[in-house]
Amino acid sequence: MSTWPDRDDAGPAAAETVDPAATPPAATHPATDAAATGFDGTGLAAAGAAGGPVEVEDLEEIPPLPSQGAIEDDELDGALEAILLVVDTPVPEQSLASAVGRSLAEVRGRLIELAGRYAEARSGIDLREIGGGWRFYTRDRFAPVVERFVLDGQQSRLSRAALESLAVIAYRQPVTRARIAAVRGVNVDGVIRTLVARGLIEESGTDPETGGTRYRTTELFTERLGLNSLEELPDLGPLLPEVDAIDDV
Repeated sequence: MSTWPDRDDAGPAAAETVDPAATPPAATHPATDAAATGFDGTGLAAAGAAGGPVEVEDLEEIPPLPSQGAIEDDELDGALEAILLVVDTPVPEQSLASAVGRSLAEVRGRLIELAGRYAEARSGIDLREIGGGWRFYTRDRFAPVVERFVLDGQQSRLSRAALESLAVIAYRQPVTRARIAAVRGVNVDGVIRTLVARGLIEESGTDPETGGTRYRTTELFTERLGLNSLEELPDLGPLLPEVDAIDDV
């Protein structure tokens, strides 16, 4: 057993017996001591030994970890919209429910409400349930406006990205956006919209495994290439060797 050294102004308490296993405080911090209720000092001592001195004041400046709980009611609609804005294929309700930490019934109810709200507001955004999931689309009645915008300057040549994506579709049709993106290594959402708008590809049902929309080339595509059928396409290898890997995706 050991004792603290006597101080002239300490009085009788200065000779109080102390447990050597305890960690004596270097200074008194009434405000921080109250806030730190529940700490026994052992963890702080270990942290100090591992990474240098640790001050209680420093602990107060550490920001709290983000909450891993369920999304609050007033933010649920926004959370669902944010997710749906970044997806390329319809998202199953179960995946959305897992992401926002809410029940399947709650998420489905909100999605139906959102879809109705967009329709009532005559919004250009159309939230649809298709292929076992949900995704944003442009509303049909605004198709002429969208087409006019997308086709503006259509006579310009296709970009390299568009040509590569078109080659993947031509040789592996029908194929989903996800598989095209896997071959090219980039998001192809914008490229697909351009090819559809130019009439070179079209939707061809949904993938039975993923529910994603599949695409195929159109008659206009073969006409533009001067072909009678897709069988007249040149060998794939010299044009886009890496596309052979699509069967392994």
